[in-house]
Amino acid sequence: MGELILEMKNITKTFGSVVANKDVSLQLYSGEIHALLGENGAGKSTLMNVLTGIYRPDGGAVYYKGKKVSIRSPKQAVNMGIGMVHQHFRLIPTLSVAENVYLYSEDRKFMLNQKKMENVILECSEKFNLSVDGAAKVWQLSVGEQQRVEIIKLLYRGAEILILDEPSAVLTPQEAEEMFKTLRKMADAGKAVIVISHKMNEVMNHANRITVLKGGMVEDTMLAEDATVERLTKAVVGDREFEEILPKEDGGVSKECVLELNALEALNDKGLAALKNITMQVHKGEIFGIAGVAGNGQRELSEVIAGLRPAVSGSVVLKGRDVTKDSIKGRIQNGISFIPEDRLHMGLVPGLNFKENVILKEFDTKKYCRHGMIDYSVAEHAANRFVAEHEIKNGGIDLPVSLMSGGNQQKLLIAREVDTKPSLIVAVYPVRGLDIGAADAIREILMEESRNGTAVILISEELEEIFKMCDRVGVLCNGELMGVRKVHETDFNEIGKMMSGERSEVAAHA
Repeated sequence: MGELILEMKNITKTFGSVVANKDVSLQLYSGEIHALLGENGAGKSTLMNVLTGIYRPDGGAVYYKGKKVSIRSPKQAVNMGIGMVHQHFRLIPTLSVAENVYLYSEDRKFMLNQKKMENVILECSEKFNLSVDGAAKVWQLSVGEQQRVEIIKLLYRGAEILILDEPSAVLTPQEAEEMFKTLRKMADAGKAVIVISHKMNEVMNHANRITVLKGGMVEDTMLAEDATVERLTKAVVGDREFEEILPKEDGGVSKECVLELNALEALNDKGLAALKNITMQVHKGEIFGIAGVAGNGQRELSEVIAGLRPAVSGSVVLKGRDVTKDSIKGRIQNGISFIPEDRLHMGLVPGLNFKENVILKEFDTKKYCRHGMIDYSVAEHAANRFVAEHEIKNGGIDLPVSLMSGGNQQKLLIAREVDTKPSLIVAVYPVRGLDIGAADAIREILMEESRNGTAVILISEELEEIFKMCDRVGVLCNGELMGVRKVHETDFNEIGKMMSGERSEVAAHA
């Protein structure tokens, strides 16, 4: 590690009666990757928002390159050399990658030279191994590609301190390894990197130092080489005990077919083939895992099943009934629940309150509607039941869900989706960006649903999660199904080969 480049001393930040940070001190050295761990709501993002000028601290001071500074805006922070890639990206969907990077730059002129900017992005992408198409519209990109755009924006501005909120959450294990190689190159070049993460093995393998926040305060700081899973777990969650999710036993899955995809084909947002001849079955009580490098058709597959994206050809059959042409509402009524990867833009409405989000899918049904009017007493009862059954922390069921932590937002979303007693749940990266406790709680909900006979499609970037939770796993590569294997009859190596395009001889309907 190099010189001390940043010091946050006794930072305190409150929101009314809620103390988000209390006397937090953090040191950052050039040439290091510093990991920041903690549960959702522990104060990690708040602390980084203070550092990047989004929030003003109520107490404490920030010293940058030995001088006390008052960072009043993100623009000032970026001009100083401090930038952050947030978990929810700051991009304009209707503009191209080049236009988004250009808007963020300081050398803007009256007209954008699109080709020149695309070449600059290409050079930056190749230098740091961050592949992205400069001409593509942001709305056409996967979540992982959008994250790369955010990183390129900071690199283009020459940031000296880069803060990344869950940078590997949208990546496969292989992509995560490449990402950290990139971050290590940046650190070796003298930059300082702060990584907010929930993956303990990841930070132990790639960080230089680790700081754990708990309840808005520093619980522990250590060298990564001194860290253990036990020490980190105790620092993050305290002495609470979580029920261990054991690998599923082989067998026990019904032969009854709930979902059948036949020669399914679909296009992506650019009008290119995203799914090619997908044929597979998912059975009652089965958790069927979908593995693959991000951007190989996972999102399109989930959206075709849920009715959000039309099929070009082939069919979607639910419990023996062809629902290929059914509307989204029709599929919901037929028993399909959908947990999207972007909970705040596709799953929940951030500006609506807790109970309004509870009834979002069924507000016009007999369950919540009386004589054409919403019965809010029923909605309130349902909201309180969700809170009690799933231990959802919230400031009040009449407050916007945007004020809740990510883990509790996800608990609310999943509680709503399973409450309809679905025949099929399509879950896309359901624990992405969540702490240990919230992730385990959500995995257990899905496991319990499968034990009750619900078929579950689990799309995950975590091979460990797939092997622990799933009965079978199918691998997508370039929109094609490389093969389907029982998890008890395969290993990480074989799945990894299929993820890179090596087709398995095992039939897709096995």
